[in-house]
Amino acid sequence: MGHPPLEFSDCYGDSPDFRERLKCYELELERTSKFLKDVIKDGNSVINAIKGYSVAVHKFSQTLNVFQFDFIGDSLTDDEMNIAESFQEFAGLLQEVEDDRMMLVQNACDLLIKPLEKFRKEQIGVTKERRKKFEKESEKYYSQLDKHLNLSAKKKETQLQEADELLDKERLNFYESSVEYVYQIQQVQDRKKFDVVEPVLAFLHSILTLNNLTVEMTQDFMPYKQELQLSLQNTRNHFESTREEMEELMKRMKHPTQIGKMHGQPTIEGYLYSQEKWALGVSWVKYYCKYHKASKLFVMVSAEPKPATKQGPTELKLKSCFRRKTESIDKRFCFDIETYERNIPVTLQAVSEANRKLWMEAMDGKEPIYHSPIHKQAEMELNEVGFKFVRKCINFVETKGKVTRNLVSFPYCPLEGRDELFEMDSEIKTQRLHYDVQSFKSDSLDDRLGAIHSLTYKLPEKNREMLSLLIEHLVNVCSNSGDNLMTPSNMGVIFGPTLMRAEEETVAAMLDIKFQNIVVEILIEDYTKVNLKNESSTAPPMPPPRITPRKRQPITISKRTPRVYPAVNYGLLQCTLGMGMGIYTVGGCLFWALYYCKCES
Repeated sequence: MGHPPLEFSDCYGDSPDFRERLKCYELELERTSKFLKDVIKDGNSVINAIKGYSVAVHKFSQTLNVFQFDFIGDSLTDDEMNIAESFQEFAGLLQEVEDDRMMLVQNACDLLIKPLEKFRKEQIGVTKERRKKFEKESEKYYSQLDKHLNLSAKKKETQLQEADELLDKERLNFYESSVEYVYQIQQVQDRKKFDVVEPVLAFLHSILTLNNLTVEMTQDFMPYKQELQLSLQNTRNHFESTREEMEELMKRMKHPTQIGKMHGQPTIEGYLYSQEKWALGVSWVKYYCKYHKASKLFVMVSAEPKPATKQGPTELKLKSCFRRKTESIDKRFCFDIETYERNIPVTLQAVSEANRKLWMEAMDGKEPIYHSPIHKQAEMELNEVGFKFVRKCINFVETKGKVTRNLVSFPYCPLEGRDELFEMDSEIKTQRLHYDVQSFKSDSLDDRLGAIHSLTYKLPEKNREMLSLLIEHLVNVCSNSGDNLMTPSNMGVIFGPTLMRAEEETVAAMLDIKFQNIVVEILIEDYTKVNLKNESSTAPPMPPPRITPRKRQPITISKRTPRVYPAVNYGLLQCTLGMGMGIYTVGGCLFWALYYCKCES
């Protein structure tokens, strides 16, 4: 099971649960670092000790066999499952050729050792440095917060203002370091899927292809090698398609206006200090609190657990909430809550005036509530002007060839209705159906096709017609993939985020982009089975089932029929795929404007 995504908004709550999830990532990072050290050490043994080659390869295969990738999210794509099983496949291959003596290539160190050392230095090393900065800023902020909350409200106003400004500065520094650390630690988890596997794959390729004693095994390895290379490239493309958007989200989350916002959460949560009266006086105890507005349940978890004492959460049901007057208490930012479980009010202290207002607002307290009006714009039906414009765009692309060659002339084409098109506020795949597409994560290809087939017929008629128009065009483009290098997989990378953008921008939503790409890929590959042009008013026909249900089977080298494949150069592979993406990138950007339709001028 993979690790749950770390949302940037969690950095501002800094809850114990968030800290525990972050700790899981840190342990995985240490495990990966140790694994890389082992791979580098074992690789050097293979390079430097030809006499002990058989023993070194056996040890190397064992190291690969015990390692398994942990992925972010709850489901894996076929490519990720292929990558996750790749080390086990490598290990099996090495064990079969253990008795064969092989000669290493002179540049084996450049293929394996240097890339892994670079990854450890530039990725894991940078992550550890950001962890140190995060821990340092965290300690400074909470130390300053404790001092700040102990200030007397009777101090001069200028002193209180200076204290507030100092705390705000430390808070912003802490939030910035937290957001940057969360971004970096998730990026390194994603990058290792290809930055670690590719050097190992290149190293194995150099061993196998230059050993005359294992020519037959090398030929068996080639089909698997090529398929794994495509999986790596697809995973890299998914990574690149989300990386820039995550960077933009991270930058926005650093803005002060985002502090304290919990996207999509029905609760408010954070640290509060509770006034507790004892026989010898009054003390303030720090709690991490959550308030569920629907049930009016207020939960308090002690942030200062006593040694050797297991303390459970305290649950209270809210009656009312009201602000404490400044002159009635020596602490700032205080408010009281009345509960059914206690006879006297519970006095709580927030960490700032703004934070108190958030709690008061959530609890319907006797404080002004500031709501930003939410305007839901009605979906506008796609009109004939839009269809006419889109058809002309498609005709232009299909008749003129490469988009890049004609980009300059395109803006001046007589495409009437272009201005009206940008006024539409509707997507081909509507937001209200976005979360109905979870079943396409199934391992069964038939289940995926059936789910997508059913979902497309839940779209409004005009939306489905527009989707059919686009997919039919993409099918035509992919039919010439031998020349333009645009396969259904590449088209999925370009149009997946465009057609299936989530309503809320979160890390979890961005990580789902890879599955959105798969939906577009299936729509292209199985266009005739999905039958988007069905005009019947009755329920749409299900796609014809296969004679026997087909599920994805693990790719194994031993079960493949040996075939002769030319050697594939990593640089050439990435270059050719990149060229194909580039050929249609302009078209992708064009259709972003055409089909996403929440356009900005």
